[in-house]
Amino acid sequence: MIPGALRALPRDGLLLLLLRFTRLFAYGALSVVLVLYLTTLGLRTQQIGLLLTLTLVGDTAISLWLTTRADRIGRRRMLIVGALLMAAAGLVLALTRNFLVLLIAGTIGVISPSGNEVGPFLPIEQAALAHVVPDHVVPDEERTAVFGWYTMTGAFATALGSLGAGMLSQTLHYRGVVILYAALGLVLVLGFSRLSVATELTVPHPRARFGGRSRSVVQRLAALFALDSFAGGFVVQSFAAYWFYLRFGVNVRTCSRGFPPSSLRGSPHALVWFARWCSPTCPQTSCSFSYRSCRPCRSR
Repeated sequence: MIPGALRALPRDGLLLLLLRFTRLFAYGALSVVLVLYLTTLGLRTQQIGLLLTLTLVGDTAISLWLTTRADRIGRRRMLIVGALLMAAAGLVLALTRNFLVLLIAGTIGVISPSGNEVGPFLPIEQAALAHVVPDHVVPDEERTAVFGWYTMTGAFATALGSLGAGMLSQTLHYRGVVILYAALGLVLVLGFSRLSVATELTVPHPRARFGGRSRSVVQRLAALFALDSFAGGFVVQSFAAYWFYLRFGVNVRTCSRGFPPSSLRGSPHALVWFARWCSPTCPQTSCSFSYRSCRPCRSR
């Protein structure tokens, strides 16, 4: 049975969910084998740590630049640029052993060592999804459910990617998984190019002031997210797989079976339940806290 929130989604909305599934599947698969693959290239542990650090730092800087210009330059264009950076990073990883080249590719490209969302995709996709959800078809209380399904799609895809990497690495080796990551990046390029103009911000809006109560709320949320990400950085999925391999001799196929439960933890029901729980207080509040999907709250 298809939920009502998904039945009412137009083609662009369903395509955004499919592209998120594809991207998170690639992230989940690469994260399991990334560090193990880099060790087969002859990189030392310190070099791998530096590479992953610069990967996340570069991703933060580039993603901030792309997302803050998406509404002006074009959301589809920025999503395509992000997908191209993802595909390019995967190709460089698969084709070279030079540490300096890998360092540049990791810093500029889009790589997810943790299996979680990276790159400019999440905020742009959520803004686009808020635009394509039809006001006259999707009830206010269903808006939050749409973003709940969007989040759950990513969690499920990451779990499948992690599980699939263990099986693929036995037949394609680690390099095969890296090449698959690059290929899925090209699939994303094609998919984002198929989005319609409905995902764009066609009517220019005056620049809103970021102050008052909004500033305080965003700063507190940002601090909480930063603390969560800082803690999560100590247990990056790529290094966790490598540690299990060194400490217990666990192969990738066995190790990959342990990661899906952590990706799926609570997502099938908790996200939708949380969405339902939030709706009585503010029916339009979305899990993305997007500007358009919380219309009555903007004036508070």
